[in-house]
Amino acid sequence: MTDTGSITENWLRDSRTRRPLAPVQQPGYYPGYDVMGQKAFWDAATRRVIEERLYKIPQIRFFDESELPTITAVSNRIVPQDDRTPERRIPIVPFIDDRLYRNQIDGYRFADMPSDQEAYRLGIRAIDETARAIHCMPFGDLDPLKQDFILKSIHEEKRLAAHAVWQKMSIARFWYLLVGDCVGVYYAHPWAWNEIGFGGPAYPRAYTRLEGGLPEPWEVDEQRYAWEAPSNSISDLYDTHKGTGNISEQEVTD
Repeated sequence: MTDTGSITENWLRDSRTRRPLAPVQQPGYYPGYDVMGQKAFWDAATRRVIEERLYKIPQIRFFDESELPTITAVSNRIVPQDDRTPERRIPIVPFIDDRLYRNQIDGYRFADMPSDQEAYRLGIRAIDETARAIHCMPFGDLDPLKQDFILKSIHEEKRLAAHAVWQKMSIARFWYLLVGDCVGVYYAHPWAWNEIGFGGPAYPRAYTRLEGGLPEPWEVDEQRYAWEAPSNSISDLYDTHKGTGNISEQEVTD
């Protein structure tokens, strides 16, 4: 596995000065803001739920030892946290694992999809089989750029390998499931709220300044936060048309 801390120091750069950016405890546009300073205004049940996201990280009970390195690497590429110090990175996989272990679902299932639990088992297997077929290595051992291209192929519904797996479920719906879970866990966490300046639940206090674009009394001023994506990712790659030569076998295997 790659040390993401060293990647950050080497590759993240200020888009204006081109100077390297070191990881920080709180990245984003609102440095110094802490949404937990508002917890006295939440009701007890809301406060308990949010505090558990900070202090009660679920144990891994669903993913097995062979799946955990793959889903961890996948979540690190879908929601990179290279600009955060290691101790302030939001734990995504434990909360996905907890949902799957307890079989919490949205209450419906698409006809071309198995259960969420089986979809993750199949999807992780397909990702790892693709990595082994193309690079002869597990997905978790690939460098980040190769990982990105494999994930991009799934996003574009390109079945580069693991064809037997993809016959059992929709590759597109699996991608939506995977990304939705990763992003959902990230932005449900108070540290992500700090990053975007979100004031947390408005109940029971409510919002008070609804006109004129004025900030609430507890909000802080937005500050510039513009950085270039690291060169070991494809975050800045822009495609105008899906599925029209956006990725090549040469790009993946180089």
